[in-house]
Amino acid sequence: MTDAADAIDLRSDTVTRPSDEMRTAARDAAVGDDVYREDPTVNELEARAADLLGYEAALYVPSGTMGNQVAARTHTERGQEVLVERESHVYKWELAGLSQHAGLQARTVDGGPRGAISPAQVRAAHVEADGHRPGTGLLTLENTHNSKGGTALAPETVDAAAEAAHDLGVPVHLDGARLANAAVARDVPLSRLTREVDSTMTCLSKGLGAPVGSVLAGSKPFVEEARRVRKLFGGGMRQAGVIAAPGLAALENVDRLATDHENARRLASGIDEVEGLAAGEPETNIVLVETATPAEQFLERAAEAGVLGVAFDEYLVRFVTHWDVSAEDVDRAVDRIAAL
Repeated sequence: MTDAADAIDLRSDTVTRPSDEMRTAARDAAVGDDVYREDPTVNELEARAADLLGYEAALYVPSGTMGNQVAARTHTERGQEVLVERESHVYKWELAGLSQHAGLQARTVDGGPRGAISPAQVRAAHVEADGHRPGTGLLTLENTHNSKGGTALAPETVDAAAEAAHDLGVPVHLDGARLANAAVARDVPLSRLTREVDSTMTCLSKGLGAPVGSVLAGSKPFVEEARRVRKLFGGGMRQAGVIAAPGLAALENVDRLATDHENARRLASGIDEVEGLAAGEPETNIVLVETATPAEQFLERAAEAGVLGVAFDEYLVRFVTHWDVSAEDVDRAVDRIAAL
């Protein structure tokens, strides 16, 4: 059995550890009470993130899940329907927060192998409010799409779905937890991927490497109301500059995500040659592997060999590359898996 310290952790890009630069930034950060809007580091982070994402304003939140849930509550009225891709994170992995926090009823849409909702699907799923039906209050999109293997939706795909929703008077929220990965894969600025959506959440604590935090961006009135909802959800923070400062450093790490994508392709190619395993070519940093044996059983053996991943279905495993994993680590992971 491989020593735990030698394990190659491919469970998620959330396991990245902050760089020395980030640790120094946290130590030296100028701070103040953020609930009073007096933390200069948080204020700088929000301004820079808003500019990067192409919005008027942004709000620093502790997690991506909180950012998504704050957005849903801010955009809607209780009892309305929210259109979600049926494998989307906001629907599948956030503890039914849409119903618990915002009182929303989810209507799922099958986005196919890429998790892309089409304009025709938006129109077909839309419900007009009347004396019997609550009406559609929000459309959510996801880019990259986690459960579909990190697919990077094209800007035009996002635009088309958002425009269809807007034609029906429905706002659009983008779960862009790994939006920077999509931007690198599509070779476009982040703001190009958000151009037609009303709000976007993106994480600083995944491939960008910050230890904690996400940002939620939108118009100034939207962010003002979102700030109140963040407080309601327990997300009001005090001297948050010590965690926002690494987030500022993280914003400089977008371009290096190309290395993670290359490592993911390297990993998938190697695994695909192992008998009993099948991995397609990833678009970003997520590799989905079909296993001949049950995923949990495969992962137990892989962990004993020093490779960590997560089960995504009964015979499906997810591996995620990140900045703590080098090309040499990828090769060692493939060798260990092949030796099973």
